[in-house]
Amino acid sequence: MDKQAILKRAREVMDVEIEGLQIARDALGDGFVQTVEMILEALGKGGKIVVSGVGKNLHIAEKLSATLASTGTTSVVMNPIQAMHGDLGIIAENDLLLALSFSGESDEIIKLIPAVRRLGIKVVAVVGKPENTLARLSDCVLCVTIGKEACPFGMAPTTSTTATLAVGDALAMVLIDVRNFRKENYARLHPAGAIGRALVLRVKDIMRSGDRVAILKEDATIMDAIMAMTSAKSGAALIETADGKLAGIFTDGDLRRHLSIDGASLSSPITHVMTPHPVSVSDSAFAVDVLRVFEKYKIDDLPVVDADNRLAGCVDIQDLPKMKVL
Repeated sequence: MDKQAILKRAREVMDVEIEGLQIARDALGDGFVQTVEMILEALGKGGKIVVSGVGKNLHIAEKLSATLASTGTTSVVMNPIQAMHGDLGIIAENDLLLALSFSGESDEIIKLIPAVRRLGIKVVAVVGKPENTLARLSDCVLCVTIGKEACPFGMAPTTSTTATLAVGDALAMVLIDVRNFRKENYARLHPAGAIGRALVLRVKDIMRSGDRVAILKEDATIMDAIMAMTSAKSGAALIETADGKLAGIFTDGDLRRHLSIDGASLSSPITHVMTPHPVSVSDSAFAVDVLRVFEKYKIDDLPVVDADNRLAGCVDIQDLPKMKVL
């Protein structure tokens, strides 16, 4: 196959899977709603969500369980083969089993269900069609309907696993909304890495303050701003009103523009060249909110204010990598 043929075939595979996802999305119905309700019931009783599958579906089960757990829905994975040799102890009263089998006829899953049912555990069958053994043995059937597999032989799980993964993601995201899961909750479950730091840290934890911030009154001049910025080793000066509220910002970029284009002198009032009423952020906001502001407004320096809109400090985008927020 030449380059174009390879790319053409790859795109055909993706087109088949995209079509399968669209079919799976449109086919969602009462089974999905009932599954959400059963998950909420299990969690309300102190139970957890146990996800199981065999073959490729075991990998999908691992991803689904991990996504549920990371978004506040207690979940574990159970290998059906190991479960029949002692690992059945993973599942307990008030838990809910999500059994993944696209055909609904996987022997390992079918053998698992009676043992689970004897423990009084409810079962949701996540299958491709409603008429199969697993569906008949379960309390709820969540159908993942697709058109066809992307495999030319119709054998290797491709579209079916992609669609099952997507339906699992949909479950997890719906549960976030239904259970009112917030960023603060997410942060507690992700204490490490850039995500954790951005969600745990507040702006007051990362901002520059004290001598590291150039703050001037409204009667200052451009020269005053240069001196203050040099002393603070900052790329911006913040201008405050007599009562300490944010009035404007003046950056080194502003300095170059006004001196070269407007012909402003170093004795010019800072109020003539500053940017009035600049974008600011609360000192109680999360660090992740700062990232969004920098991205949205394409700025390098962000004034920080307290609950009374008084200047509290400044966040310099250059500080974020050092704090491992970016």
